[in-house]
Amino acid sequence: MNWIVAIPALAVGLFLGWSVTFLLVRRFELGRIKEQRERAEAEVRRLTESARADSDNIRRAAELQAKEEILRAKESWEEEVGTRRAEVERSERRLDDRESMLDRKYALLDEKQEQLKRLSDELEEREKAIDEDRARYDSLIEEEQRKLERIAGLSAEKAKRELMRQVEEEARAEAAKRVRQIKEEAARGAEREARNIVAMAIEKIAADHAAEATVSVVPLPNDEMKGRIIGREGRNIRAFENLSGVDVIVDDTPEAVIVSAFDPVRREIARIAMEKLVADGRIHPGRIEEVIDKAKKEVEQSMREAAEEACYELGIHGLHHNIMETLGRMKYRTSYGQNQLQHSKEVAHLAGHMAAELGLSAKLAKRMGLLHDIGKGMTHEHEGTHVELGYELCKRCGEADQVLNAIRAHHGEEPAQYPETFVVTAADAVSGARPGARRESFEAYVKRLEKLEEIATSFEGVAKCFAIQAGREVRIMVTPEAISDDEMAVLSEKTARRIEQELQYPGQIKVVVVRETRAVDFAR
Repeated sequence: MNWIVAIPALAVGLFLGWSVTFLLVRRFELGRIKEQRERAEAEVRRLTESARADSDNIRRAAELQAKEEILRAKESWEEEVGTRRAEVERSERRLDDRESMLDRKYALLDEKQEQLKRLSDELEEREKAIDEDRARYDSLIEEEQRKLERIAGLSAEKAKRELMRQVEEEARAEAAKRVRQIKEEAARGAEREARNIVAMAIEKIAADHAAEATVSVVPLPNDEMKGRIIGREGRNIRAFENLSGVDVIVDDTPEAVIVSAFDPVRREIARIAMEKLVADGRIHPGRIEEVIDKAKKEVEQSMREAAEEACYELGIHGLHHNIMETLGRMKYRTSYGQNQLQHSKEVAHLAGHMAAELGLSAKLAKRMGLLHDIGKGMTHEHEGTHVELGYELCKRCGEADQVLNAIRAHHGEEPAQYPETFVVTAADAVSGARPGARRESFEAYVKRLEKLEEIATSFEGVAKCFAIQAGREVRIMVTPEAISDDEMAVLSEKTARRIEQELQYPGQIKVVVVRETRAVDFAR
C-alpha cells in the first residue's frame, strides 16, 4: 500500500519540480530577450541619428551643387546672350549696308531708265528715217530694175534663174574637180602602200601556182580491156558504178575510159580503183568491191595527210577533227579550175604576211585564211552555200569569232568586224585574181563582158565603151560636150560602184573614162 501512495506523490513532486524549473528558465530567457531588445532599440536610435546626420550632409551638398549648376547655367546663358547680341548687331549692320546699297542701285536704275527712254525716243526717230530711206531706195531699185529689164530684154525672174543655173554649174564643176583631186591623192598614197604590202607578201610565199585538176580519164593498155571492164552482159561495169557511185563511160576513145561523177572525192576513188583493176587484170564483182574499199582507204589517208601537212606548213594547231576531215576533202575540190586546198593555203600565207606587215596577228590571219572556204569541202553532201556550211561547221567546232566573221565577210554576207578580216578578204582576191589561178567558162565570160558594157553605156553622156583585157578593164568614151574633164571622175566612180553591186567577178575591174576634143579646120 505504501508504494501505491508513493508513486502519485513522486509524480506530483516531479511535476512541481519541472514547473519550477520551466518558470526559472522562462524568466531567464525573458530577461535575456529584454536585454537584447534594449540593445536593439539603442542601436536603432544610434542608426537613426546617424542617418539623420547623413541626410543633412547630403541635403547641404545637393543644395551647394544645385547652386553651382545654377550659377554655371546663368554664366553660360549670359555668354550665349552676349554672342547672339553681337550677331544681331552684325546682322543689323549688314542690313544697313544692304539698304544703303539698294538705295544706290535704285538711284542708278532711275538714271538708266531715263537714259533708255531717251535712247528709245532716238531709235524711234531713226527707224522713221530708215523707213523713209528704205521706201525711197525701194522705189529707186524698182526703177533701176525696170531700166535693166528694158536694156537686157530679161525679166527679174529669168535673170535669177539664169544666174542660179550658172552658179550651179560652177559649183558642180568645182565639186567634181575637188572629188577628182581627192581621189587622185588618196589613190596615189593607198595604191603605193598596198602594192608594197601585197608585193612583199607574194614575194615571201613564192608558191607553185599550178592548179591541180582532177583526173577523170583512165588510160588502158589496149582496147580489149574495155570488154573486160564491161563484163558479161555488163555485170562488171554495173557493179563498179553501184559500188563507187560514179558513171563509167566506155566510148570510142582509143585506149581510155572516162570516170564521171559530181563528187570529186568519189571520182578520185573510182579513178584509183579503175587503175588498180586495169593493172591487175582480174576484173569481177568480188574483186571490184575489194579494190574500191582499198582505194577508199587510200584516198581517206591521202586527205588526212594533206590536211595535216597544210596545218604543219602554216603552223596551225588545235583544229577539230571534223574540220580536219573537211579540210582534207578540199584536196579534191576545185573552183574555176583552182584547187581549193591549195587556194586556202595560198590565202593563209598571203594573209599572214600582210598581217605581219600591218602589225596584226599573223597566226590568227593564217587560221582565218585557211578556213575561209572550208564550206567548199561540204557542198557535195549538204544543201546550202559554202559560206553557210563553213560558218555552221566552224561554229559547232568552237572556232573564234574572228574566223566566223572571215567566213561570212569574204563574200559580203556580213560586214568585216576585225582588221584581220580585211586582210583575209584581200588575200582571197589576190589568190583568185592572179593570172592562171582560175578558169572560166566561155558562156560566163561572154555574159560578164556584155553586162560590163551594158552598165557602162547606161549613163548619160557615154558614146561608146569597150571591155578589154579579158574583162578586167572597161574603157568608156564620153561625148565632150556632155561630160567635162572634172565630171569624168564622178562618172568613173559611179560606174565602178554599180559594177560592184551588180556583178560577181574575181579580183578587180579597172574603169577608164576617155574624153577627146577635136578641132578641125581646112587650109585653102
